[in-house]
Amino acid sequence: MKIAEVRVILTCPTRNYLFVKIVADNGLYGVGEGTLSGSELAVATAAQHAAELLIGQDPLKTEDLWQLIYNWSYWRGGPVFMAALGAIDTALWDLKGKAANMPVYQLLGGKSRDGVLTYGHAGGSSPEQVADSVRSFQERGYRVIRAQMGPYGGSGNVRSDPSPRPGVPGASYFEPAPYLAEVPKLFEHLRKELGGEVELLHDVHEQLTPIQAAWLAKQLEPYRLFFLEDALPPEHYESFRVVRAASTTPLAIGEIFTSKWDCIRLFQEQLIDYIRIKPIHVGGITEARKIMTLAEPAQIRSAFHGAADIGPVGQAASLHLQTAIHNFGVQEWIDFNAPGHEKLRDLIGEPCAWRDGYAYPHEKPGLGMDIDENEAAKYPYKRAYMPIVRRSDGTMHRY
Repeated sequence: MKIAEVRVILTCPTRNYLFVKIVADNGLYGVGEGTLSGSELAVATAAQHAAELLIGQDPLKTEDLWQLIYNWSYWRGGPVFMAALGAIDTALWDLKGKAANMPVYQLLGGKSRDGVLTYGHAGGSSPEQVADSVRSFQERGYRVIRAQMGPYGGSGNVRSDPSPRPGVPGASYFEPAPYLAEVPKLFEHLRKELGGEVELLHDVHEQLTPIQAAWLAKQLEPYRLFFLEDALPPEHYESFRVVRAASTTPLAIGEIFTSKWDCIRLFQEQLIDYIRIKPIHVGGITEARKIMTLAEPAQIRSAFHGAADIGPVGQAASLHLQTAIHNFGVQEWIDFNAPGHEKLRDLIGEPCAWRDGYAYPHEKPGLGMDIDENEAAKYPYKRAYMPIVRRSDGTMHRY
């Protein structure tokens, strides 16, 4: 069996998604995903360029092909390149599973659990609204729930400006003082209203300094968070020592990591408790499995990113890997079976199942996903950007 064709599919049924289809000379094929919000055109170009190296290769040599694509350009790494590699690698694992007539999780060691625990996103403009939102998730079966107050980025968003022109995002303005004042009050209210059994977590969106993050983590200790996500930006891992020394609140980070090299120092010093990678952004299942192996002796668990900017194929890759690994924690969850995703389901097939707070990978061979290329062609790419955030004085900030 040899690789005969590599197709890169960029489509926008509800938002932009990037898929790769690898076809073997015997007709078997695998489908992977490399969606990278705001950068899909760049990923598509990188994947198309790398694809020429795959023609005529044995698709079952996933490790060797990973090393080939990772090293061929010399200029390796980075989010665009690793998303392209992630799309190729997940497609190869899908094809390998089909060739073996097994779901991918079986090729990774088999089931370590019956279902993958998930968390959903609750929110509102006041503590009372957030509490009601958390209850609605509990009623649906969620046991772990993220709680946020205010617009995207949190209650520190003091105002927003409209877009300067069509297709270009407007700016929102964030200030840490109101955010730091309101978040502890939010979780005090949630614990009083909801009790201690529901698992709650919170996303800071990398918007604080080390001292601010340490103060917040300390203030949130009485409310026993499942974890505090992205308390700091990941570029300066040393700053996590400040937060770790100040508080026992569990910490999570990693959704913008692209390789094991981003993780290894945090693992070595046990500066975090949960790693938030996702396979399609770290070079695929091949690299993600290695990252989780490195995390295991440090007692660090998975909490893979799974917001709506990851499509059903990327979601399936996360579920197959987290079904197999031992050091699993939780999976961020978007239900692609819910209303609003009909066009995407017509394109990609049946998403992975979810019930009573747990998600389940397909039992079909491979990742269990497919793609209708004719359907994908109906929805051309639409230019899009990530949000723009500034401080009140206009200084560029971050999410």
